Amino acid sequence: MTDCNRQPLLFSSLGRQEVQADFAGGTLTSDGGGLLLREVDRQLGLIDALSACLTDPRDPAKVIHDQRSMLAQRIFGIALGYEDLNDHDELRRDSLFSVLADKPPKPDEPLASSPTLCRLENRADRKALARLSAVLVEQFIASFDQAPDELVLDFDPTDLPVHGQQARRFFHGFYGHYCFLPLYVFCGSQLLVAYLRPSNIDAPLHTRAILKLLVARLRQAWPNVRIVLRADSSFARWKLLRWCEKNSIFYVVGLARNKVLERRAAPFMQVAEAEYEHTQQKVRNFHEFRYAAKSWDCERRVIVKAERLEQGPNVRFVLTNLEAPPAAIYDERYTPRGDMENRIKEQQLMLFATRASCHAFEANQFRLLLSAAAYVLIEHLRRTALKDTELQAAQADTIRLKLFKVAARVVISVRRVVLHLSSAYPLQTLFRRITARLVARRRPHPVPT
Repeated sequence: MTDCNRQPLLFSSLGRQEVQADFAGGTLTSDGGGLLLREVDRQLGLIDALSACLTDPRDPAKVIHDQRSMLAQRIFGIALGYEDLNDHDELRRDSLFSVLADKPPKPDEPLASSPTLCRLENRADRKALARLSAVLVEQFIASFDQAPDELVLDFDPTDLPVHGQQARRFFHGFYGHYCFLPLYVFCGSQLLVAYLRPSNIDAPLHTRAILKLLVARLRQAWPNVRIVLRADSSFARWKLLRWCEKNSIFYVVGLARNKVLERRAAPFMQVAEAEYEHTQQKVRNFHEFRYAAKSWDCERRVIVKAERLEQGPNVRFVLTNLEAPPAAIYDERYTPRGDMENRIKEQQLMLFATRASCHAFEANQFRLLLSAAAYVLIEHLRRTALKDTELQAAQADTIRLKLFKVAARVVISVRRVVLHLSSAYPLQTLFRRITARLVARRRPHPVPT
């Protein structure tokens, strides 16, 4: 430690008392709640499974930092709020991070530095990335104690802005900047797919291939499960819909307005307008008809929401092959897909999925999967240990602030590592309750293959 770190920092006095600070507090950490995430990973076997997907080309006799510990260091770092590799130049000396990486804390043996972690990120090739992606699906399947009756798969593309000369980055006219166009697939709050794509493509590109792979694996696990595809209007492509119909997949997909649809819906909107003029209250009516664009192979069922608001008319269209009343299709089946936007925001804003600053495209896909792994850990904690607590619906940044950012003094001996958490921590009762739940669920977990 340099002499400048020993020099006290002088602050405004407190009455007659001087107020000073320094960086000589000893073995401390600000992330004591990271132990909760470590318990979650012990349940899931997530990091072990991800490590098994990567081939380590290094000479074992010369390896200092094993691959699993580096993955743990990076994934836990993202979950705890450290978005940059450079953060690990200091975090590598944090004893808590050594514990998270399953390494005995030793001041003279820090964890991997940022250059070492950067080499790890550039190690994954396309085959390894495919295996890593499959781990997310296996984790999803393993989260069920019994076969589900129905799974609703939400597909959605989003932009991932870039600010350098990354490979395969392009300018996107709709978003107005250079970006990638990743595709996400969620089932409820659980993440199944985080697939990075260049942005010079059609929004639903590779959707049918990914859906085929998901359906094959999900039906292998649960032969009788009912699968529903839910997506916005960019996925209303007849080849995708035809594949769903031929393979007994249900769908509820938005349909973009056009002159033909608006003409077909005009009588419904006239009725809604008349009701609004009479009552001066918002009007929402639902109808349906059969429709096919010129390029389609057949007509399909279209649900119409004929709505008149104070601001003006609002008509929406949804394609579906589900058997239910139009209002139920729209309100109970299609509208809930909006929650997926919150999950994507968690990924991008709170778990740093936008940090695609590597030059190589494969390395940026690997970073996206690291962010996805951090999300899986936090989502599992929220869905299980936080159930029926004040944080059961909290987003990732709130969970991080309330549970993970806990000051602690780390005491290391030959027999144990003890974290003395802050006595002033305000959520001690909740923390104890969550810990008890995690320990009660502790069990050997097979590594997904």
